[in-house]
Parts: sequence; C-alpha cells; structure tokens
Amino acid sequence: MTDIIGNRTIPKLLEEMTALFPKKTFIVFEDKDEQTLSHTYEEFCGQVRRLASALHAYGIKKGDKVLLHLPNSMDFMISWFAITSIGAVMVPTNILSTADEIAYLLEHSETRLVITEDEYVEKFTSFQAQLNGLFLSRSKGSQAYGVSLDEVIMQHEPIKAFPELSSNDLAAILYTSGTTSKPKGVLITHANYVFVGEIMSRSLRLSPEDRVMIVLPIFHGNGQYYLSMPALTVGASIAITESFSASRYFKQARRLEATVGSLFAAPIKMILKKEYDSDDAKNNLRLIVFAQSVTSEQLQTFEERYQVPLCQLYGMTETVGTPLINPINGNRDNLSIGRPNIAYNVKLVDENGCEVEDGEEGQIVVSGIPGRTIMKGYFNNETATNETLRHGWLYTGDMARKDPDKDFFYFVDRKKDMIKRAGENVAASEVESVLNQHQSVFESAVIGMPDEMRDESIHAFVILKDGYDTLPQELIDFCTNKLAKFKVPESVQILSEFPRTSVGKIQKHLLKNYFLEKGRK
Repeated sequence: MTDIIGNRTIPKLLEEMTALFPKKTFIVFEDKDEQTLSHTYEEFCGQVRRLASALHAYGIKKGDKVLLHLPNSMDFMISWFAITSIGAVMVPTNILSTADEIAYLLEHSETRLVITEDEYVEKFTSFQAQLNGLFLSRSKGSQAYGVSLDEVIMQHEPIKAFPELSSNDLAAILYTSGTTSKPKGVLITHANYVFVGEIMSRSLRLSPEDRVMIVLPIFHGNGQYYLSMPALTVGASIAITESFSASRYFKQARRLEATVGSLFAAPIKMILKKEYDSDDAKNNLRLIVFAQSVTSEQLQTFEERYQVPLCQLYGMTETVGTPLINPINGNRDNLSIGRPNIAYNVKLVDENGCEVEDGEEGQIVVSGIPGRTIMKGYFNNETATNETLRHGWLYTGDMARKDPDKDFFYFVDRKKDMIKRAGENVAASEVESVLNQHQSVFESAVIGMPDEMRDESIHAFVILKDGYDTLPQELIDFCTNKLAKFKVPESVQILSEFPRTSVGKIQKHLLKNYFLEKGRK
C-alpha cells in the first residue's frame, strides 16, 4: 500500500494549510451563551506559535506530557496544536472526572503541565508544586492558583520555527474509560493523526468548501479523528460548540453553516425525543456520521424530519480511524456498522484467532502498523498492549457477524457484554433489539448478573416512550414470544434515564450496581 503519511507531522500539516488558506476561516467556536469566536488559518497558527513559545519558556520539551482538562473551546484547539508542535504530548481528560480520577491520570501519564479552567482548578491545586505550570483558560481576574492562559499567550512572541519532529513521535495519550479497572492510555503518534486525516477526509468526501461541526467532547477521539484532522487535511473549516444540545443542534448547524456532523446513538435519540421544530429541516448538513445502535424506526424518523442522511461507522480509540463504514454514496445499511474502509483489512476470528465463516459471530480484528495506522500501544502497560496487538492485528474485543451476500458487518456486542446463561452465549444487544421492537420502548439496556445455578441471569432496564405506562411483565411476555427461553430476561425495570458517559454510552457497570442495591424484583 502506498505510504500516504510520509514524515509529515501535525505542525507541518498546519503550516502547509496556513500557507494555502491564510485568510480563510479555520475554526468558529460558539459558547453556551451563543457568543462566537473565530480564527483564520493564519490567526490560529499565530496563537499556536505563541503558546508553543510559552510552553518552551515553562520548561516543556519534547516528550513531556501536558494535561488538558477543558471543555470544547478555542483554547482546547490552540493548546492541542501548540503542545504537539514542539514535540510534547497532549493528555486530554474528561471534565467530568473526579479529583481522585485526575490524581491517577496525572501520576500515570507523568504530566508536567496542566491547562484547565477556574471551574476545575481545585482538582489540581494539591499537585501544583510538582508541575512546571498551571494555565487557566477563560480565567476571570487574579488567580490564587495558576496563571491566565490568555496572558501567557500574549506575553510570548511566536516561536519562529517549529522544532524538527518525526511522524513516529508521540503526539497524544488518549485515556479510555475503565469500568472494572483503571483507564488505559492509548498512544497516538503524529503519523496516526496524519493518517486518520487522510483516510477520513476521503471517506467523508470532504472538500475545502466543507465545514464540519463538533458538538461531542473533543477530549475524546471522535472530534479529533473524524472531524478536526480531516478538515485540516483538505483545508476545510471547523465549527465547535461548547457542548451538545438536542434542542439547539440543528439551529447551531444552520447558524454555523455546517455541512458535516458526527453523533453517537444517544444524542440522536435525544434529538428525536425533543419537540419537533420544522425549521430544523432547513439546514446545510449533507451528512451526519454516527456510531452505536439505533432502531430502523429511529433512523427513518430522523432522516425524514431533518432531511439529512445518516451514515453508521465503526471505530475505537485504538483503531484511530474507522475500519468499517457505510458507503457515503450508494446503498447504505445503517443497521450495520458498514464495510471495510479504504486502507483497512478487517476480519472476524474465533477464540483461537482463526477466521470464522461468513454469518458466524467472531471478534473484530483490524490489521495495521502500530504507531502508523493503528495505535502504538498502551502507555506503561505492556501486558494490555500484547493482549490487544498480536501479529499485526488489533483485537478490538467487539463481536460481529458478516453478511455473506452484502459484505456488511453487523455488531453483536462487546465480548465482555456477552452473557453466559446455562452454557449458552447470549448477546445483550440481541435482547435489547427485541425489546426495542415493542411499541412502548424508547431504549433498553440488558445486563448479566452472577447466578449460582445458571452462570448468569439476564435482566433488562427500559426507558419508555412518552405517553406509555407499559408494565414489566408485558415486556417479558413480549420477549418470550420472540426469543429462545434462555434469552428471555428474568426481570425488567423501568427507568426515566440511563447513566451515561460523556459521549452517551450507557454505563452498564452502574446499572449492575443499581441492580445489586435494589435487589432482585
């Protein structure tokens, strides 16, 4: 395969695009109060150079870790590019993380400097003595701790030339959320970022006329991988909102003149639950890519209401890009996670690593070059790295099956979410799919709990559609008519909402805790 990366790096790519489009708007940021701030490529690059100079002045050198604890903002973007431009390593963190969680990330990542906001500064004050600096974004007045990021940027002259870097140099550590263990730090190189920019810009058919819209947290890979880097690669522009709002999503898209968006299933469902405004169909979006499962009814309703096509894809922090994606042009099957993307080889394997037959369930594995087309590994975790990267393949831990006729892959479940019941394997997603077919069910989540007699018992949680008061037994009976006996949930609990991560993933470990606290009913 042709090497589309070469020795390019993030700062080299920024310099190239700035030379081509100096006066073109690169980023437009809208805060919670709908106030906007925009930078051209030239202005943005200038701010990056100033902060790069400041980081040098605070003793940050190649390989040093700089932790970002910021919401979506212009400062996040400037910090990301400034950190990586001098060979330092960005460590973006979830703003919902507790002080204890932050303490672990600071120590594990070997952080030397932190960039955060006044609102979160208390999480870091006890560590200030061991840091080179604590910069505060959007800081109001004098600070008892840290210094104003704006002042730091303005006090330093732009760095004249970015240091020479290799595409194989580390650019970021992206921590994946842990449920039963500590988060793992995914190592992402400059080559990884350049690669995903090239692949995703082609996959999404991006052009310089496009404007991608980021509403999901940029501290996760989604906004970095699928939108920011592809936009930079082709000289497009980026619209960023401080946070996601279901009621304002399409109004923001229209106001910010966005053409391409990215969502997860949960935000799509939130948009569908809000009161419909026919004006929301008057938008310029030509495509919204999404991940995680929605029902065929939800897909159809969304596309009809808002007049924008959806396109499901599959990827994870470790794969960097999207190994599987539905065709942008041509026939899509958005109940599937797509077909193999350009530059990716994907197969399904059994417990022994042998490829399964079409139609059979197997673990998704993705071929790639560590540190180039897939992650380099996990930071300071050789055991996890060796478990995930084996003989040129990345083992995702996700189960799927492949349609033998259409070449589409269909997600089954996380391997760890497979429920073992009396010797039989039950995919939680299969039970959820049946529950979601009931006219009263808006969303469901199924868990397995230890059972002395049958390995695990199956239990479901359900959110009902507005106006319904369906009883749990009715849903159990519904499943009985559609599923083998061993797949039917023993109990169903009705909830008003599910615990979720910052990108909308249901936190099933918290549902398990809830079940234990409530007891079996």
